[in-house]
Amino acid sequence: MIHVARLAAVLAAVFLSTLAFSDNLTGHDRFLCSAGTVTACAEDGVCLEMATFDLNVPHFVEVDLAKKRLATTQASGQNRVTEIIGLHRKDGVVLVQGMDRGRAFSWLIDESTGLMTVAVATDGFTISVFGACTPMTESK
Repeated sequence: MIHVARLAAVLAAVFLSTLAFSDNLTGHDRFLCSAGTVTACAEDGVCLEMATFDLNVPHFVEVDLAKKRLATTQASGQNRVTEIIGLHRKDGVVLVQGMDRGRAFSWLIDESTGLMTVAVATDGFTISVFGACTPMTESK
């Protein structure tokens, strides 16, 4: 029982420290998002936590709500741009949806914390991504 209480205390501390250092996106239309944890699952039920580069998940993605697009950073050299087909912003949550290369995606971003959850689906395969976003300043 003591171990469970310790684990709960540690998890609470990690969660609260994440919130303390998170970025508030309220009022911003441009974010820079980074993948943290990536899990891939096949239709047979096998799931593996993998590195972003193993799944061709960009390390950083620029989210531009005004232009309705997602793009890899120039430094990545990938030159990928994807149109946002569905965009909803309500009650402190940003929902971004679209399709790219036969894959459907859905992003859920909490404006007050900058934390994001992403689901990508293709035939018989899904990818879940947890990460964080920060506001982007206007380039000059």
